[in-house]
Amino acid sequence: MPTEQRLDEHIEIIGRWISQSQHLVAFTGAGISTDSGIPDFRGPNGVWTRRDAGLPPPQWRVPPNQIKPNASHLALFELQRLHKLQFLITQNTDNLHRHSGIRPELLAELHGNGQLLRCLGCDRQYTREEVGWDTRRWGPGYRTQKPVVGQPACAACGGRLISSVVNFGDPLPHKELALAEQHARRCDLLLVLGSSLTVEPAASLVGRAIRGGARVVLINQGETPYDAVVTLRLWNGIGEVIPPAVELVKAALRDQRNSS
Repeated sequence: MPTEQRLDEHIEIIGRWISQSQHLVAFTGAGISTDSGIPDFRGPNGVWTRRDAGLPPPQWRVPPNQIKPNASHLALFELQRLHKLQFLITQNTDNLHRHSGIRPELLAELHGNGQLLRCLGCDRQYTREEVGWDTRRWGPGYRTQKPVVGQPACAACGGRLISSVVNFGDPLPHKELALAEQHARRCDLLLVLGSSLTVEPAASLVGRAIRGGARVVLINQGETPYDAVVTLRLWNGIGEVIPPAVELVKAALRDQRNSS
């Protein structure tokens, strides 16, 4: 069967499964943001792939201050707008899901957000602008850095503010991980988009969904430990699959309204 025809069939299947789903959850990794110009980590030209091969890091195709959500981010926002997307779990720190319009209460940023600070005392989050955090004076504010005299504190409890980004060795945010586990257990369809599924405990959420009986669609251009056990495995670019699948969902919903 021609590859293009098979891709069309897969897009149709995914669109139908999304339409049928009662509890749809998306799980995204760095691969969803490559179309925005951000390099991924373990893809064919990823940061870690090139490092392991003794090569320099890949170049960003777009200046960091010009990065915007791409069609796949916006397609997930459309699913939220259509009340189909119940929750979104991401390993990304690039803020693009929030920028696309995903509501914070429907989002678990397991590895934090490069635009947000978190209070170690009460867990409240702030943008750097809200608290007047000057990175030239106080640095990025990672947990492992010693506090600098005069740096802003939490307005609610006076606690220490740190970058919400989870670096190696840092604990994952408890509330976000608990919500992600809850939705992984409850979902009937999990869309896994652009993750190598090698970083724990985030990757284990896919196993939770499978054990709960969910259909799992995995779209990633590199191998993952879950390739043989998911319901549908695609090696295409995410932008080739998810935006057209969401268009099919929108068309199906229009047909339902017109026939009622």
